[in-house]
Amino acid sequence: MLALDHVAIGCATIAEGQVWAQAALGVPLQPGGQHRRFGTHNLLLGLEEGLYLELIAPDPDNPTAEGWFGMNRFSGPPRLVNWICRTDDLSAALAALPEAGPAVEMQRGDLRWQIGVPAGGGLPHAGAMPTLIEWAAGTVPPAGRLTQRGVRLTAWQVFHPDAAVIEGRLAGWLDDARVTFVTAPVPGFRAVFDTPGGPRVLS
Repeated sequence: MLALDHVAIGCATIAEGQVWAQAALGVPLQPGGQHRRFGTHNLLLGLEEGLYLELIAPDPDNPTAEGWFGMNRFSGPPRLVNWICRTDDLSAALAALPEAGPAVEMQRGDLRWQIGVPAGGGLPHAGAMPTLIEWAAGTVPPAGRLTQRGVRLTAWQVFHPDAAVIEGRLAGWLDDARVTFVTAPVPGFRAVFDTPGGPRVLS
């Protein structure tokens, strides 16, 4: 089975993304860290119900041709770019959903995990298929470390021309009433959050 772990905002620079996200949600983000292999860095926001939000951007101090989340080709304003689901058996999940892999071993400080990264570092089905992650035994994921700001994800919509096909591929793997699939000509996302300042919608 899969469970929603976190959602990601992509941005050209971490400073631009921080201003945009904090204005959109009305709460501050926390420092994250670097993904040295893939040339990105991030900021984080703890969400209720064991989730978190990741703001990710290319790291100017660690440029690399090897990318992930499509960040080495990112352009335009900050926006939702990905959703990440955790599993206790990444090998089995990738065997069933091979377009989301292969698995890559990652570590940042005492965080250790495996994550599916398609060849070229892109996103499966332009992100409509979630990225798959398995946190290592003994690792406390970011959701368990971050300060709670009273923000809760209430809806996650996935837009894609083949939305029904992708939803069918995930049948039996993901059961989350917050996640819905919408057939649309352009891939993308829409997220609804409850915040201390009221409902906020990001896309």
